[in-house]
Amino acid sequence: MLRTPLSGTQFVLAAHGYTASIASIGASIRSLQYHGRNLIVPFEANQVRPFFRGAILAPWPNRVVDGRYTFGGVEQQLSITEPSRGHALHGLVSWLNFEAVKQASNRLILSATIEAQPGYPHKVTVEIEFALDVTGLQTTVTALNVGPNAAPFGAAPHPYLVAGEGRVNDWMLELPAHRILTVTPGRLIPLRLRDINSGDLAALDFRRPRAIDDTLIDQAFTGIDRDKEGTATVRVTTNAGSGVALSWGSECPWVQVHTADQSERSIDRIGLAVEPMTCPPDAFNSGVNLQVLEPAGSTRASWTIRAID
Repeated sequence: MLRTPLSGTQFVLAAHGYTASIASIGASIRSLQYHGRNLIVPFEANQVRPFFRGAILAPWPNRVVDGRYTFGGVEQQLSITEPSRGHALHGLVSWLNFEAVKQASNRLILSATIEAQPGYPHKVTVEIEFALDVTGLQTTVTALNVGPNAAPFGAAPHPYLVAGEGRVNDWMLELPAHRILTVTPGRLIPLRLRDINSGDLAALDFRRPRAIDDTLIDQAFTGIDRDKEGTATVRVTTNAGSGVALSWGSECPWVQVHTADQSERSIDRIGLAVEPMTCPPDAFNSGVNLQVLEPAGSTRASWTIRAID
C-alpha cells in the first residue's frame, strides 16, 4: 500500500528552468530550484517540516504575545505554540492539509479551511496559488471569511533563502528598509519603531548591499523602498553576484528577516528567512495593519521568489 509522505501529498511544478516541489501540509514549498541550484533550504518529502520551512503563515504571522488578545470586545486565549518564549507562533494553517483545486504543469491551487476553535472562533477559507513562469515562483494567498462574524487576519510566507554555496555569513544582503521594530531580548516582545540609522541599529542597516558576516538578525522591518509599481525586493547574493530575490507588493508593508541561528552546526545559518508580512508581530494586540475580514469578505497578498544569475 502506498503511503502519503509525512509532509503530505506532493506536487511538482516546472517552467523556464525552475522546479518547485509543494507539500500539501501547510501548503509548503518543500524545494525550489533554478537549473538545479537551490533557491531555498529544502526538506525531504518524508520528513516533518523543520522550522516552518516554506510554510504559509496565517491567520497571523510571527507572534501573538502570551497567545492572548482581545477582538470585538472578547478576550481570546490561543494555544501556546512557542513554549520557549510563551507565545502563539505563526498562525494556524501551517499544519493543515491542503487539497488541490486546480493543477497544471506550472500552476497549482490548494485550499484549506481554518475551522472556528478556542482562541480563534472564526471560519476562514485560505486558498494558495503557486505559479511558475520566467519571473520565478509567484505565491498568492487569498483568504475568505466564511463564518458569521468579523475575523482578524494576517499572512506571510516562511522561506529560507539560499544565495549559493556556504552559509548566511558568506552572503550579501540588500534590505531596503528604513525602520525597524525593536524587541525585548529573549522573548522578542515588540517595543517600538525606530529609524534604522539610529546609532545602535547600524549593524542591521542593509539598505546598501553588504556582507551579512556574523550579524544576528531576527527583527521586523518596515518603511521599505519600492519601485514605481510599488514592489519591494530583498536580494541575497554571493560575492560573485548570483543568488536569489524575493519581491512583494504593497499589501505587505512589513518583512521579518532572521539569520536562522541554531545551536546545532549542521543547521546553523544555512538559509536566510525572509518573510513579507501583511502585519507586524503581535498585530492581534497592537492592531497595526491588522486586516479585519467581515463575513463574506476577502483579502489577498502575493510574493515572488526568483533567481539572480
